[in-house]
Amino acid sequence: MGARALLLELPTLEDALTWHAALRTDPLAGQTSALAAARTVLLRFATPEDADAAPEALGSREARRAKKKDGRTRRVEVVYDGEDLEAVARETGLSADEVISAHTGTAWTAAFGGFAPGFVYLSGGDPRLQVPRRDSPRSRVPAGAVGLAGEFSAIYPQTSPGGWQLIGRTDVTLFDPDRKNPSLIVPGDTVRFEATRERVRAGRRSDAAEDSQAPDADGADGSQTRALSVDPSRAEAPSGAARLEVLDAGMRTLIEDTGRPGLGDLGITVSGAADAPSARQANRLVGNAPGAAVLENLLGGLRVRPHGDLVLALTGAVGEATIAAFDAEPREDESEDEEESEDSSQPRQRRAPLHEPFGLRAGEVLSLGAPASGLRGYLAVRGGIDAPAQLGSRASDTLSGLGPRPLGGGDLLSIGEPDPQRSVGSAEAPVTALAPPDGDSGGVEPAVVRVRPGPRADWAQPDALLGRTWQIGGSSDRVGARLRAADGTPPLRRLRTEELRSEGLVAGAIQLPPSGEPVVFLVDHPVTGGYPVIAVVEEDDLPRLGQLPPGTPLRFEHAEEPGEHAEKTGESGA
Repeated sequence: MGARALLLELPTLEDALTWHAALRTDPLAGQTSALAAARTVLLRFATPEDADAAPEALGSREARRAKKKDGRTRRVEVVYDGEDLEAVARETGLSADEVISAHTGTAWTAAFGGFAPGFVYLSGGDPRLQVPRRDSPRSRVPAGAVGLAGEFSAIYPQTSPGGWQLIGRTDVTLFDPDRKNPSLIVPGDTVRFEATRERVRAGRRSDAAEDSQAPDADGADGSQTRALSVDPSRAEAPSGAARLEVLDAGMRTLIEDTGRPGLGDLGITVSGAADAPSARQANRLVGNAPGAAVLENLLGGLRVRPHGDLVLALTGAVGEATIAAFDAEPREDESEDEEESEDSSQPRQRRAPLHEPFGLRAGEVLSLGAPASGLRGYLAVRGGIDAPAQLGSRASDTLSGLGPRPLGGGDLLSIGEPDPQRSVGSAEAPVTALAPPDGDSGGVEPAVVRVRPGPRADWAQPDALLGRTWQIGGSSDRVGARLRAADGTPPLRRLRTEELRSEGLVAGAIQLPPSGEPVVFLVDHPVTGGYPVIAVVEEDDLPRLGQLPPGTPLRFEHAEEPGEHAEKTGESGA
């Protein structure tokens, strides 16, 4: 699964959970995380060398089934009126009442997390309830929906897309990042469903609902919804401390850092800056630690004003950046000579440099223009953006809703204290190569992205992605990019059509859904997925992939294995 991850395939769910527990207790050399799924364990490593050494180390190990820990029992009241209840009855040969009795008559065990925060795969139910996912996933499944897929049942913790068969709904709050234990149901817990005709708002509630300390909030669809994201202006700041005011956030501006690694068992992906090298560079230029929070701006339009003097840096995809006094808006008809005021030491408007630190004084306004190429620019402030953190990070995760909400005009951001041990840097070259803008060479040359075979490469023709030109689809975002053939060739054909049980995912994983149009996952990808991963993008190419706008042509090529280049060089010189 790429250069620094390994997918361990096991015969049964019990085997997968056994190996997962063993590898969490006694990890392999360089192992950074282990994520269980239906028949697999996804292992991540610090270096490619650690990942390469893992298969041999695994061959000498034996995972022993540990004594089962006593988990909690959660009782969940369900209104069984789901849209797919009758379809499940037809699929199983049961009546609707018999489906309900089967679902409530057996204790379910929380096996593993995935897909989204608080989403837990429940196993061990009545085997008669095994049904396939829907042929066409829904674009919107309400929070609290109770579903079936394969051998599992689950509750959707928040409104999201989904392809499970929906049989009911509940009011419980499954995930609250502000609780000591964010997930209400965790692997090892026992879940018992109880049928109820109406939701109980007063009097006795389900055990699970009683344990949830978050207030209920009803959405328009009658299901519980809860905004996970926090107000980015909420952080407390000492009196007189510098702040950064957002006058205009442009199309979208997010707060990002290095994300939330190691929380996959809770269904939480790493997230963080889409172009991490550019974000780290911006922090380095202003003398911040690499993981300090920065602003990630989509396609310019951001305007900010400091309350107090600040040191900033701009990196990534940024158009022309200008600095002006607050009451002096730039005019399109101004010439360069007119931009200088009579007092040359106090320019009314000046350009802000890119990829080097610069000062922004109180009362000045920084405005970012649209980039000529690329999607995302990064703004770092010395001291870092001091927004409230959730689960150890200030990153905005657009899939789960964790972290600060997207910025808006009027937000006033606190700035942290600069580290006196870190000095401000000097000008640097860009660290992420952006695709040239239209017209530079008579057209747009396809971006070249290197890939390695994925764990399910045999579900498609050999090298199916290679040898053709793809195009970034219009619905691409921080979660992923859908690809379509740019040269008129038909979609890819899957060689195997059976349903794949959910498996762990990494950023750069390329899934092949039944439509034949590949999807490349980016930083806000789901933790697990149920479509085959036929290839994985080389890690060093992910930042550039995250900068490709919709419509950009794209070609894939093989990533060279260690030593391959040297072997080719030796052969050519013989």
